[in-house]
Amino acid sequence: MPAPSAPARLGDAAGTLRLLAYLAAGVVLAVADHRGGWMHQLRQQVGIVAEPVRAVAGLPGRITDTTVDNVATVAQLAHRNDQLRRELLISQARVARLSTVIADNARLRALLDAAQRGGLDVQLAPILDVDLDPTHQRVVLDAGARDAVREGQSVIDAYGLLGQVTHVGTIHSDVLLITDPDHAVPVAVARNGVRLVAYGTGRSDLLSLANIPLSSDIKVGDTIVTSGLGGRFPPGFPVGRIIALRPDESRAFLEGDVRPAAQLDRGREVLLLRTNRISLPPPPLPPQAVTGVPGSVGIAGEEGVPVTQAPTATPANTATSNKTPAPASPQRAAASTTSKTPNAASSQPAAPPAAPSPTGTTPANPPSPSTPPEGR
Repeated sequence: MPAPSAPARLGDAAGTLRLLAYLAAGVVLAVADHRGGWMHQLRQQVGIVAEPVRAVAGLPGRITDTTVDNVATVAQLAHRNDQLRRELLISQARVARLSTVIADNARLRALLDAAQRGGLDVQLAPILDVDLDPTHQRVVLDAGARDAVREGQSVIDAYGLLGQVTHVGTIHSDVLLITDPDHAVPVAVARNGVRLVAYGTGRSDLLSLANIPLSSDIKVGDTIVTSGLGGRFPPGFPVGRIIALRPDESRAFLEGDVRPAAQLDRGREVLLLRTNRISLPPPPLPPQAVTGVPGSVGIAGEEGVPVTQAPTATPANTATSNKTPAPASPQRAAASTTSKTPNAASSQPAAPPAAPSPTGTTPANPPSPSTPPEGR
């Protein structure tokens, strides 16, 4: 290996001396600044001069950091927005479901309240399918023979009559709506009892009335109810309200339009009447039929109410002196007649037979005070 030349050795020595000199100067300046603080103002001036250089030197780093933070923030916001959007959709679906449940509960409550108010023996049945074709107005119920459904049962909702069961399967049954073109319902005007017939029109919002006499006391706004004639539908259930009256083509009768009371195009459940015979209170008897005294009110046989006999016709040749009070009972009358017959035959001659009473004029035995009148 060749030995270094003399100039090279001199250059290394000079560099070492400069390093030592710089170190010594730095030590001296540090000690002087620590003891005297005369370098503080110099550092401030140098910092002011070097501040723009330092700001420019750090600008790329700050731009990079800001860009990275902004990109991360946008991504986080987008993800958060997607999450909030999904939560909003789920919340809206839950609100809609709750609204449906509330509506279903209100509808079921109305059905049950209607059944309880009327004291009806009913069966709740869900609707499975609806057919509101103009030629076929029917619904299918999710109840059949296994649920004790039978043909001919009346179907109602909370507002009025829907129709009747026409076919019963094992698990399903068909209901013919009152708006079917082949259906007719005997009805009566609730205001005055005028009897009519409501026919289906094939529209779920309309029934028709036909052959109404011009003299009938019927007007727009009257409510019609089932009359009970025919025994198919029990009386008193709302059918609809008359919305129009007009003369028919012959001008001899009126025809009318009726808006059904039942909600035929909505609802998810209906009520089936277990029996079409509704027990109604008997009509009150007239006062004359009850007590026999015009204007008096009471029940024959009760305390303080006399039991009287209705007036009957008597033959013209019957003497007043021959009238005898009616016997209290058939047995007592027979015994009295048997005991008096011999004495009458021995004391006086036989009298000519009296003229027979006309048929149907002989008064019946008066009822006993303890026996209530028929029909009570």
